[in-house]
Amino acid sequence: MALGEDWFTEVYPEGGSAFSLKVLEKLHEERTPYQTIEVFQTETFGRLMVIDGCVMLSDRDNFIYHEMMSHPALFAHPLPARVVIVGGGDCGTLREVLRHPDVEAVVQVEIDERVTRIAEAYFPRLCESNDDPRARFLFDDAIRWMQEAPAGSADVIIVDSTDPVGLAEGLFREPFYRDCRRVLGAEGILVQQSESPLYHADLIAAMHRGMAQAGFAGAVLLNFPQCVYPSGWWSTTLAGTARAPIEFRDAHARCKAFQILYYSADVHRAAAVAPEFLREALQGAGPVEGG
Repeated sequence: MALGEDWFTEVYPEGGSAFSLKVLEKLHEERTPYQTIEVFQTETFGRLMVIDGCVMLSDRDNFIYHEMMSHPALFAHPLPARVVIVGGGDCGTLREVLRHPDVEAVVQVEIDERVTRIAEAYFPRLCESNDDPRARFLFDDAIRWMQEAPAGSADVIIVDSTDPVGLAEGLFREPFYRDCRRVLGAEGILVQQSESPLYHADLIAAMHRGMAQAGFAGAVLLNFPQCVYPSGWWSTTLAGTARAPIEFRDAHARCKAFQILYYSADVHRAAAVAPEFLREALQGAGPVEGG
């Protein structure tokens, strides 16, 4: 829905809200076998990627999401050598993961290759690590891939998916979490984007229940601002095979050998403080940490 020729607007009916950006031009549009992908040049947020009418990322604020999807888990794991990214076709999370020298190999399993190719064309900074020899790209069904992956073959699994509808719906269900639990090693961590704490508390609680039922020892919710997504407030959930991954390598996070824009050890600790209403929603959903 648009307010006029010069605006892109994503309406979120369930929240009775919308988010708009002034558009200078549409740079690209195509229908793939899976979805419709559009790229716009906006006036103040740089380039904007939209999939099936929903904002995926903008140049201006994607760093918050990509950093929070990657660095908290990698610093929470004692030695995150083997990483799997489910989805993540824009490659921003991959770039952040590959900043870590402990990472030896990353497999990115994205069902729609066109997301990655469009990102390479229109968001080259996100894709600047795509040629890193540690990275391997598989354009395949991640649910099936996870069912077939060897047990104990990953240290961290990052589910960088779209909302839990259509192609991504199965990524938010207990059978998928159970497969992830099997694929993760003894100190493994599963990371999944978990939508808006304000709009999706029930979904977050269902995710935590599903992770607990799948055999994870505990989970922690990290919340952060993300103005281009519904409500402007977003979250990621970290679930651990051995423990709720609330503690992390604080000294390493403070002395990291790379420069980023949002994540820090202090941000990590602050993000794990759960609002009271969310703590109440998560009661009975499994072990809850934070705040």
